[in-house]
Amino acid sequence: MSVELVTNQTPINILQSVFGYKSFRNQQEAVIEQIISGGDALVLMPTGGGKSLCYQVPALLLDGTAIVISPLIALMQDQVMALRLFGIKAAFINSSLNAEEVNEVENRLIGGELDLLYVAPERLMMSRMLSLLDQEKISLFAIDEAHCVSQWGHDFRPEYIQLSVLHERFPSVPRIALTATADETTRTEIIQRLALDQARVFNDGFDRPNIQYRINENQGNAREQLLRFILNEHEGDTGIVYCLSRKRVDQIAQWLEGKGLKALAYHAGMSNDVRQHHQERFLREEGVIIVATIAFGMGIDKPDVRFVAHLNLPKSIEGYYQETGRAGRDGLPANTWMSYGLQDVITLRQMQHGSTGEENYKRIEGHKLDAMLGLCEITTCRRQAMLRYFGDEMGEPCGNCDNCITPPQTWDATEAAQKAISCVHRTGQRFGVKYLVDVLLGKDDDRIIQFDHHRVSTFGIGTELDNKEWSTLYRQLIASGFLRVDFEGHGSVKLTEAARPVLKGEQRLTLRRMLKSSKTKLRKTRAFAATANNALWESLRQHRTELAEDQGVPAYVIFHDATLAEMTERQPQTLKQLSNISGVGESKLEAYGESFLDIILSHSKADPFIDKSDTVQETIELHNQKLSPQEIADKREMTLSTIYKHLSRGIEMGELKITDVLALEENEIKIIQSVFEDCEDGKLKSVYEELNGEYDYGVLGCVKASLGN
Repeated sequence: MSVELVTNQTPINILQSVFGYKSFRNQQEAVIEQIISGGDALVLMPTGGGKSLCYQVPALLLDGTAIVISPLIALMQDQVMALRLFGIKAAFINSSLNAEEVNEVENRLIGGELDLLYVAPERLMMSRMLSLLDQEKISLFAIDEAHCVSQWGHDFRPEYIQLSVLHERFPSVPRIALTATADETTRTEIIQRLALDQARVFNDGFDRPNIQYRINENQGNAREQLLRFILNEHEGDTGIVYCLSRKRVDQIAQWLEGKGLKALAYHAGMSNDVRQHHQERFLREEGVIIVATIAFGMGIDKPDVRFVAHLNLPKSIEGYYQETGRAGRDGLPANTWMSYGLQDVITLRQMQHGSTGEENYKRIEGHKLDAMLGLCEITTCRRQAMLRYFGDEMGEPCGNCDNCITPPQTWDATEAAQKAISCVHRTGQRFGVKYLVDVLLGKDDDRIIQFDHHRVSTFGIGTELDNKEWSTLYRQLIASGFLRVDFEGHGSVKLTEAARPVLKGEQRLTLRRMLKSSKTKLRKTRAFAATANNALWESLRQHRTELAEDQGVPAYVIFHDATLAEMTERQPQTLKQLSNISGVGESKLEAYGESFLDIILSHSKADPFIDKSDTVQETIELHNQKLSPQEIADKREMTLSTIYKHLSRGIEMGELKITDVLALEENEIKIIQSVFEDCEDGKLKSVYEELNGEYDYGVLGCVKASLGN
């Protein structure tokens, strides 16, 4: 393929000067090199892994306009808004624009005035749009949310299948397809349907280590559990709550609002205006909780969502991963929480059974639900199981899911399972779970007497468990495939072949024990957890909110929470130091630098740990002039230990590299760093003694400062 570079800048120059990031992550740079050399790429990266940069950076390097195919209006608008703040010439064409506005964007495209143009697949496939692109210089095609091409996927969009025309009509233009959700079957389908046979596949894995996964049983008080979760761990945070039905969405949103939370409903049954208004509030305001069906979320590029909760069971692991992946896109700690029960299983099975899809489709959907149930019921690491589903192996348990943090109780459920299965058999496989539980508990019930089931051998033999425990056991047996629900038989429970060896005592069952109550206290995940100055953090957030309101943009478009957290932690004292903060590019430094720096400096005056003069900066500048620490001390008439403190501060702020400051071999530095990491109290004196006084305290201070970078 033939592509043309229009700048002498490199990808890393663009990343640093425009976007304000110091270095690429994982395979970003390799993907970019593939595209600017004219090759195609299929990119698999977890949500928040930096997929957008993989086509945005090449768009600024290559001649022409990059065309980005995106499935949702909200995503286009958010990304274009953010790119413009970086000083990038970006626009979109979608149904939110009137004819005059569309014409204006098309004229900018014709005039070569756009770096990136976002369009929906439906718009792209219009003959007028394709004809327009035929006449223009196109640098690349980026197909976002590429899993939408899969007919078996959870977000299938029929119009995506037509995108193979890009390869036929624009054979010399590189294409990049991107997704965060694709198992092996879906990946194969993406390659086939988009004609990406020659594309290089980049797989950064699916792990989101900053997200904590938590799944628990609905013990009849799911909404109260949800409220405790929000108030105890995420009060004032932005979050999403997913429900299975529109009615449930409305009920939960109203109930949470009545509890003093800023909760808004979102589902397809609402008017477009109301949905749009609620989505805008979610994107622009702090602390808004959206309660929604799965109609909400795909393409929502809000980085500071601190939690995602499910009040019902998702239909598949793909859906669960995609929905929970909307939390913590900024890389800061985030929580996911789910409460599910037997009724969820029955409802979803019923929905699948009653769908108009082909039998093959129903079969695959059934397998996906089985896998989701398996993820809920396992007693081992949930993250390992979920990653394995996507073909991504994790060697050790994650330590950041509920099963790892508080290993679940298990029990030998063989005898109880035999009673439960036998009760299904003895009552003729004609009744639902509630009736079966009543028989096992020996309830005095007219229906039981009517059917003469008070005389069967399983009547009253299950008093060792209570109603909830028997319901849980039946759910687990259904989830594990020992029993099935017959929807044509009005939800009656049937035996499967797998039940036979359990009933005969040839197979033992170890299952998760239902807890009487959930008292597990897991870590409180707040974006501010990494910072130590709450007053400064709040001042920076307030200033960001005011700027966002003035400019009519979401707060995170000004700066992400992660950027504010780094400002709070490092407290830069000059614009140069501020420019080293991740996410502060040249354009944003010019637009916002002075005002954010003023706030930091005003807080620094009250902080005894912040140097109030330019003395540290002067030492750094002398070091950059190639003076040794001793030469700087002599020139400034200061002690050597003071100069080393200045240098360690420079390392801590990211302005100096440890290898440039110390005249030590790299392996020596690594040895000292490892001693610090192994030292219980981390004090200089302890490390000094451990190393037998071989290194000066000033040297050790510089090495310690490097550990935070």
